[in-house]
Amino acid sequence: MWWQAEFPQDDGIAYLNHAGVSPWPACTRDAVAEFAAENVRQGAAAYPRWLEAEHRLKNRLAELINAPSSDTIALVKNTSEGLSMIAWGLDWAPGDEVVINRHEFPSNRIVWESLARLGVRVRDVSWTVGDPDPESRLIEAMGPKTRLLAVSTVQYASGERMDIARLVTACRERGVLCCVDGIQSLGALPLDVAALAPDFVVADGHKWLLGPEGLGFMYVRPELIGQLQLYQYGWHMVEHAGDYDRSDWAPAASARRFECGSPNMLGVHALVASVSLLLEVGPDTIAENVLDNTRHLMDWVDQRPELELITPREGGRHAGIVTFRAPGADARALWKRLSSAGVVAAHRMGGVRFSPHFYTEPTRLEYATEQLLAALPHCRA
Repeated sequence: MWWQAEFPQDDGIAYLNHAGVSPWPACTRDAVAEFAAENVRQGAAAYPRWLEAEHRLKNRLAELINAPSSDTIALVKNTSEGLSMIAWGLDWAPGDEVVINRHEFPSNRIVWESLARLGVRVRDVSWTVGDPDPESRLIEAMGPKTRLLAVSTVQYASGERMDIARLVTACRERGVLCCVDGIQSLGALPLDVAALAPDFVVADGHKWLLGPEGLGFMYVRPELIGQLQLYQYGWHMVEHAGDYDRSDWAPAASARRFECGSPNMLGVHALVASVSLLLEVGPDTIAENVLDNTRHLMDWVDQRPELELITPREGGRHAGIVTFRAPGADARALWKRLSSAGVVAAHRMGGVRFSPHFYTEPTRLEYATEQLLAALPHCRA
């Protein structure tokens, strides 16, 4: 396919850690190089054009998630910052509750636990991976004091995919806010906020979106933009940004009110290139390829008696992550041996996590599985 030219990875590398930090496509490398060269030659002489790149990125992100307007998109440093803006922007009362689950990445746990000083209680739900109905566990945990449910579209370690539509509906019926961490699916699977109607979506750019670290985004449902309290202030978040002689000010009516200061222009130029590529390939094509790759890996694991699949393989319960373990083997040693052989993966849940993207070729998957089989005999406990 034409997009393979965008990923000229070295021979002997099987990059299966898109759930961690992704490689950039060539178009992103070129965008950064051009931006850097322009800085060397001209400095910020073309700063208005740089701001156009910022606007273009918000438009691309709004298109990616089918948001009603780019005015609902704020650029943030990372997922943790976006979640913190939401957590500390809401008006809490002692006794209010937040429902989370124990399978979440620490970013989507610590921020809510930090509200304890305000008297906010966290209800931490757990289930066994592979439970046919984990959504019921979360829904049942919501009570009269519940103000917000925080949940990831896909759990980072197990790869378990959640039924976000069902959870958003349950929240709406109970008057509960729904905050979605989309970092492990955005760029791999479609997410339509117009259809789902979540209150918040936060994601970083350096995983499935194929961008750099240090830049992500936050979507806020239009009706809630003005309701979040602000704790960061600066020139960029005011309605009349750029009118430096103006003595009066007010926060921007759009989600730009959450962007206090100068934007990460280097990151902007990189991420807009990556997201533009994803949109050009097409979310449906990307999802089909990602799921083909994960199912291929799950089939392979199931055929090996020495391996045990952790990721649920039922339809609708997995995305781009395949996590498995080798009972009786030292998982960390196995992961290290894979790393030394050029198989870039992660050590999770006492096993190994593979996360191929849409462009990952079958030959790379075959190389990874060959190296895994070669490493196993050396990692027996």
